[in-house]
Amino acid sequence: MRNLLRRGFTDLDGMEDAPAADAADKVKYVNDPIHGYIGLNEDMLQLIDTPQFQRLRHLKQLGTAYFVFPGGSHNRFEHCIGTAHLANKVVQGLAQRQPELDIDERDVRCTTLAGLCHDLGHGPFSHVFDNHFIPRARPGAEWSHEQGSEMMLRYTIDENNIDIDDADVRFIRQLIRGSTAPVSGEKMFLFDVVANQRNGVDVDKFDYIQRDCYNVGVRSSHDFSRLMLNSRVIDGEICYSHKEAFNLTEMFHTRYSLHKRVYSHHAAKAIEFMIVDALLAADSALGISLAITDPRLFLSLTDEVVRDIERSTAPELADARDIVARIRTRDIYKFVDEYILPASIAPFADTAISAAEIVGHRADNDDFGESDVLVDVCRIHYGMKKENPVDHVRFYSKYNVAEKFPIASEFISLCVPGKYEERILRIFTRTPAKRSQIQRAARRLIAKFNGDIVTQTPGSTPPSITPHRGLTLPGGLAPGDTKRRRLLFPAEHEQEHRRC
Repeated sequence: MRNLLRRGFTDLDGMEDAPAADAADKVKYVNDPIHGYIGLNEDMLQLIDTPQFQRLRHLKQLGTAYFVFPGGSHNRFEHCIGTAHLANKVVQGLAQRQPELDIDERDVRCTTLAGLCHDLGHGPFSHVFDNHFIPRARPGAEWSHEQGSEMMLRYTIDENNIDIDDADVRFIRQLIRGSTAPVSGEKMFLFDVVANQRNGVDVDKFDYIQRDCYNVGVRSSHDFSRLMLNSRVIDGEICYSHKEAFNLTEMFHTRYSLHKRVYSHHAAKAIEFMIVDALLAADSALGISLAITDPRLFLSLTDEVVRDIERSTAPELADARDIVARIRTRDIYKFVDEYILPASIAPFADTAISAAEIVGHRADNDDFGESDVLVDVCRIHYGMKKENPVDHVRFYSKYNVAEKFPIASEFISLCVPGKYEERILRIFTRTPAKRSQIQRAARRLIAKFNGDIVTQTPGSTPPSITPHRGLTLPGGLAPGDTKRRRLLFPAEHEQEHRRC
């Protein structure tokens, strides 16, 4: 029977003198729903097969949006593998199309590993951790997930005895951080691949836009594969065929659309506030915020911290457990009101409209306090705040592939937007029964704010903040009307009818 064994499973006895396997034989393949089969070489696998990278399996890519979009259950793990795959394809493609760039094996390897490790530093619920929890838990602390990724990369290499030159590690960290300033001894166009600081066109965006759209069921007309095929390096910068100008505009519009429809969904934001409140309530007991300076602690910090809280019986975690229990029973903080702020008065509204100011405009019989009110100003843009990112992209034509040039919006389409950023003022409450009171008080404050703006700008007609009629709560809404009603099944309906 031993002679009938298939070649791939042949007994290894007596094989000492057999030739070493070719490098291609050491590649493992995974089937990804976005990119198809992805090859993982030895350099990638020695990082993937570590506890530090496997931790990414327990970090939801969409953070709290998963509580709203059930399909958005994908994790940072697969996103990082997809980003590494695209980084490899981009650099390999440039090397084939432009041999004069002298792209070597080190360039390909380091850029691929930068794509693989660029999100190692994300905390629980992704951006909720670094954008909202850490600023409140540790005011003044300088922290970003990019810094965390650099910390965890160094820790991963040291703890697992991975053989990478210090110069290569430094280069990978620089690629994760991104740079537009010259970096000694390195090819500057490689910094456009993973974390493009020039204009935001990078493989990180290519992957998460496609992956997020696929999982939440949002249609996207953006085609990143065309961008990769129609790119070349001119004067140290990755440029794109002039035919791709509208495709790039669509990519940035899709990014904006995902932020508007998914990432900043009002229910996801409400749960985000709850997660932050729970983490803050648990921080002194669990030392969550201390992990940003200790990679050993950070290794154990994932979305499962919420499960740790609700499984605990410690008295000091009682408040945090209560918040998590509310999330589980969908008794979430309530969305009260929303205003799109005109650009000219948005900076004033940021400071003039606060929880304290809303409380100051209560009616005599209102009973809510500052702890009941949450005010959030959400900035949604195309990727470069007020600017159009496509204005920062350089293009080439098929008639002269050595010359790069910008393309103004009016030459792309007359239907592109005239503004590329909006600020949305949102008000939430921790106490659903007080939603109507808070909305009425907030609208009194808004009316006063509009009047103050007119007074401060005599002789002009400044824009005003206008309440949304579709969000106006009925004047006589009773506290009980904001609660969910218990489902009554047929037998219960009959008993209810008899009682009446």
